[in-house]
Amino acid sequence: MKNFIKKIISHIKKFGFFSFLKTVSRRPFDNNFTNSFKLRFFINLHNLSYKKISSLAKKLNKGEHPKRAILKYENFFLSHIKPEDSVLDIGCHTGYLSFKAALIAKKVVGIDLNKKNISIAKEIYKLPNLSFISADATLFPFKEKFNKIILSNVLEHIENRIDFLKKISNLSDIILLRVPLIERDWLAVYKKENGYNYLLDSTHYIEYTLKELKEEVDKSDWKIENFTIKFGEFWGILFKK
Repeated sequence: MKNFIKKIISHIKKFGFFSFLKTVSRRPFDNNFTNSFKLRFFINLHNLSYKKISSLAKKLNKGEHPKRAILKYENFFLSHIKPEDSVLDIGCHTGYLSFKAALIAKKVVGIDLNKKNISIAKEIYKLPNLSFISADATLFPFKEKFNKIILSNVLEHIENRIDFLKKISNLSDIILLRVPLIERDWLAVYKKENGYNYLLDSTHYIEYTLKELKEEVDKSDWKIENFTIKFGEFWGILFKK
């Protein structure tokens, strides 16, 4: 193993990284050890590339991730908000979705654990019916109820999700939910089944199968009323049982 790694390092130093990639891809290694090593290498490279692509695409798009414009996920949330609604946006990040919701709803409160995110939100988005809180939503003692709660790519970042969903059932009868699914493609499932890192984000505690999500929602005393799956994400409406 050590000799094998030394040969790799020597090749990269002598011929460069891209030459190494070509060599690894083309040489007819025919034993399980080298094939396993190659597979792990390329899976790690795939994971790193995904993160780098996201980071660079965001920088080249003036700090905004291009997936927002491609997925248009805000349309799902906004289509289910009414003028008479009060809305709680949990994990609001820098406030974009909260702001869009506040253009429709009577009242919107955005909450995020990251103080910098809330500082940016307060600076950029200013409406009389929009407010922001810097706090941990899993611990914050909310003193009012809302018509709807937004959870947009937030639930997967929470460790004790069932307890959290039960807690917020005291705040609203409806959750507008968006979460990533591991069934987005075969490779994510393959990575998980074979012990490789499959998470899109290192802060995720889970990336659901649809079956897992339904079971977790049911245990949390909620029910899925209707949903759609787009770009490997679940977009759905949860009602309190």
